[in-house]
Amino acid sequence: MLKDIRGAVRTIVVISLSAVTLWGAKADVERLTAATETLTELQTKISQGLADKAMCAIVVPSMKKAGFIVGAKYGRGYASCRKADGGWTAPAGMRIEGGSFGLQIGGADSDVVILVMNKEGMEKLLQSKFTLGGDATAAVGPVGRQGDAQTDALMHAQMLTWAKSKGVFAGVSLDGSTMRPDDDTNKELYGASATNPDILTGKYPVPADAEAFLAALNKFSPHKSS
Repeated sequence: MLKDIRGAVRTIVVISLSAVTLWGAKADVERLTAATETLTELQTKISQGLADKAMCAIVVPSMKKAGFIVGAKYGRGYASCRKADGGWTAPAGMRIEGGSFGLQIGGADSDVVILVMNKEGMEKLLQSKFTLGGDATAAVGPVGRQGDAQTDALMHAQMLTWAKSKGVFAGVSLDGSTMRPDDDTNKELYGASATNPDILTGKYPVPADAEAFLAALNKFSPHKSS
């Protein structure tokens, strides 16, 4: 009797763990799809010159925020960096939390795009944790596919930031926001040993679920300007 009960408990545990794994995988696929849609929609709003100069891109679909003017903010998305041949690496999971947020519309979600503009910015992205506006210099990104808007702030910023909320797309300040790897997402996509430094330096192939996201990146910027 006791043996039967133990067997039933083990079966329930296995089924429960399998359900959690499937739910996690489905959530990652849905988030990748949302990130792809965000990048596809917003790529016409960002300067081609800036896109081609970027060393990495971060897309956070449906970043959550609660409260008015000041409130809790968090989001999960993906980063990809340039390979030696100018193409893009497989995406690595990223989390963004807290900090100020320039585009405040009640409790609405926002789609966030961040371009990493130089080697120093990329090195920050490979760390276990960094803060925008603190550890990494960040500037509000200019809107417009044609103009680079080469102000002094943009020329020296390690990262440029944009967001869309309720149909409004604009450069925004994300100063004070903390970014770190999303280990849960990386485990789902690549396995337990996958780390952001390995993924973002091209050591992992692009998973099938991320092919559309990479296609959108290549359309956004198919090469890196010399």
